[in-house]
Amino acid sequence: MQKKIIALAIAAAVSAPAFADSNVTVYGVANVSYDMTKTGSTAAATDFSSNKVSSNTSRLGFKGNEDLGDGLSAVWQIESLIQIDGQTAAGNTLANRNTFAGLSSASAGTVLMGRHDTPYNISNRKYDLFADGLADNRSIMGGGTALTTVGASFNGRQPNVLAYISPAMSGFTGAVAYVAGAEGQTLAAQTKGSAWSLAALYGNGPISANFAYEVHNIGNAPGTLGPVAGVVGSVKESAWSISGGYKVAEFEINGIYEKTSDNFGGQAALGTGALAAGSDVLGHRAYYLSGKYNFGSNAVKLAYADAGSLAMGGNTGATQVTVGFDHSLSKRTTVYALYTQLSNDTAGAYLLSPNGTGAPAVGGAGAKPTAFSFGMKHTF
Repeated sequence: MQKKIIALAIAAAVSAPAFADSNVTVYGVANVSYDMTKTGSTAAATDFSSNKVSSNTSRLGFKGNEDLGDGLSAVWQIESLIQIDGQTAAGNTLANRNTFAGLSSASAGTVLMGRHDTPYNISNRKYDLFADGLADNRSIMGGGTALTTVGASFNGRQPNVLAYISPAMSGFTGAVAYVAGAEGQTLAAQTKGSAWSLAALYGNGPISANFAYEVHNIGNAPGTLGPVAGVVGSVKESAWSISGGYKVAEFEINGIYEKTSDNFGGQAALGTGALAAGSDVLGHRAYYLSGKYNFGSNAVKLAYADAGSLAMGGNTGATQVTVGFDHSLSKRTTVYALYTQLSNDTAGAYLLSPNGTGAPAVGGAGAKPTAFSFGMKHTF
């Protein structure tokens, strides 16, 4: 036994300097829960309960930087989704989350290329107090799970991103990103999908406020924002949002308002051929309010989200209410419980967020899915 201990000590002594020189930080989140969901469908055949252990966007990442002198650094990151519940899912590949390389300067800002959250997404995700689980507000916000976008979710990350983030100046930060969305183009006649996203961010003490705008140009060439075969002319969808929060030691309150619009009318390829050419089809408004109160090692949370009816008409809106309780076991480990209910209008078809991997992708018009979730989150 003593010889084994000596051998391990020598190995550690030899390898430690090499690891330090590599300037690599390993980090991640292990967030696992037991979820009990009910589809709340109006049809008996699809109205059922389901229990499951969920992974809740657990992830593993590696990141680092190198000082290049004169205040300039090379930065990089590789982050991957992991299914801590043991399930496998499509798209679970290495580097499927924020993964990039770039240059950063305290005085000039950061330029990066790769896969990354859009500035629109960066502007408001921190206000979601139930992020990454089945009560994540992206069930309704950012386009939601009712297919209220064609190109991509506005609250998401994209591949093929070229982004710039400015340094903070008196609490203000700017960010802009371009998404090259036609990397699979094979013919000159194909239209190229692309996207632009920008945000103005402010944070000073307990107050934060942001504005963001994003536009998706939908193409028929294979790529990030396409293909949609048969689209005619310039097809676009866009969204803008304002968000803000107030946070002190004991409590915080947050709010987000967003408005989406498009010109999908008259596009047979999108199933809107009977509508006026260029008319708004899926555009709608949505808002989200959240609050949290801390007492000792505990916290209670409440959130409300509301999506209005789509521009094409009908009772296609929805609301979602979530309540939760957190108990901190340490600075990095928390146990939690929550309850959420999403209530669709008679023609609404929103679903609980798939981020928890425990919500059945079943509902249908007018469904009112509900869920209880009991879990533990550990960051490292």
